Amino acid sequence: MVSKELTRLDEASRASASEQLRFLIKHHLRYQPFLPPCRSAPSRFFATIRITIIFCLHSTMSLLSRRATTISISALSAFAGLTLYTQTVHKNRQQKMLPSYEATFSVPLKCESCVSDIKSALSKIDGITLTSFSIPNSLISITSTAAPSAIISTIQSTGRDAILRGSGAPNSAAVCILEVPPSQTSTSHPPKSQTSNYESPVRGLARLIQLSPKLTLMDLTVTALPKGRYSISVRRTGDISHGAKSLGDVYSGEDGEREGELGVLEVDETGRGNLVGEVAWRVWELVGRGMCVRPVEGAEDGRGEVVGVVARSAGVWENEKVVCGCSGKTVWEEREEMVGKRMV
Repeated sequence: MVSKELTRLDEASRASASEQLRFLIKHHLRYQPFLPPCRSAPSRFFATIRITIIFCLHSTMSLLSRRATTISISALSAFAGLTLYTQTVHKNRQQKMLPSYEATFSVPLKCESCVSDIKSALSKIDGITLTSFSIPNSLISITSTAAPSAIISTIQSTGRDAILRGSGAPNSAAVCILEVPPSQTSTSHPPKSQTSNYESPVRGLARLIQLSPKLTLMDLTVTALPKGRYSISVRRTGDISHGAKSLGDVYSGEDGEREGELGVLEVDETGRGNLVGEVAWRVWELVGRGMCVRPVEGAEDGRGEVVGVVARSAGVWENEKVVCGCSGKTVWEEREEMVGKRMV
C-alpha cells in the first residue's frame, strides 16, 4: 500500500505545484487504511495542514532538482507527513473522552482570594471544563470527568476542607462505606468514656457516578488496610454479616453480561489506596448489592477483607442540608467524624 502511494507521489512530483496540491486533497485520505482512526476533527485538520505544508515544500524542491533527487524527496516527504499524522492520531487516542458530570462541594469561602487560590489549584486537574463559586453559600459547582477524590484532595492542598454534596443526575449516584465485617469485630460496644479509643471498623469509601446509560465512574479509596494488592468485586447480596461468605458469589448481572470483578487496588505502606476507573454498570443495578475488597493472596479465611452495601446518594443540587436532621450535627462536624472513622 505504501509503495503504491509513493509511486503516485513521484508521478505527481513532476506536475505543477497546483496539480500536486489537488492531488494531496484528493488522495491524502488513502493513508487511513494503515493508520489508526482519528477521533478528533481538529486533530485531523491540523494533521492535514502539516502534510500540505510538507508537500508544498516538496513541490518547490522538485522544480529545482533532477528526477532522481525528486524521487528521494517524494519518499522523504511522504514519510515525514505520515509520521506527523500518526503522532497526532496516537496522541489524540490517548486522550480518552468520557462524559462529564456536575458535582457540588461545600468549601469554606470567605473572599475572592479563596476563589483565586482554589481556581489556580483546580486548573492543574485534567478534565475540568466548568467551575462556579458561591461565596455566600460556601459552595463550588464543578463540571468535569475527574474523580471526586482528586478534586477534594486538590482543594485540600490549598489549606481548605471540602465536602462532596451531590454528584451526577438524580438517581445516578451511589456510595458504599467499606468496613470490617461484623463477624470479625467485637460484638460489644465500649462505654462512652472509652469511645475516643475505640477503633472504627470503617476502612474506606467507594463513590459511584453514572456518566452514561452503560458507563459508571468508580472512585474507591481505602485508608487503613495492610500493604498489598486487593481485588474489588460486586457481590450478589447486601448481607455483610460474615463478609464475602454472606455476600454471595461475584455478581455479573442477571444475564451474566456484566463484569463483576471491578479491578485490583494497590495499598501502600501508609494503609492508603485509591482506584479510579469506569465500570460497565448502571447505578440502579448496583444499589443494594454488596462490594468486597479482599487481598489477592491469602484471603481464604476472610482476614483483611472489607465489605459494604451500595446505597443511593444525592445527585447534584439534591442535598442542601446544613444540619443533619438525625444527629443534629453540621456538615462540617459530620466531616470530622468521617475523618475520625477513616472513611476519607
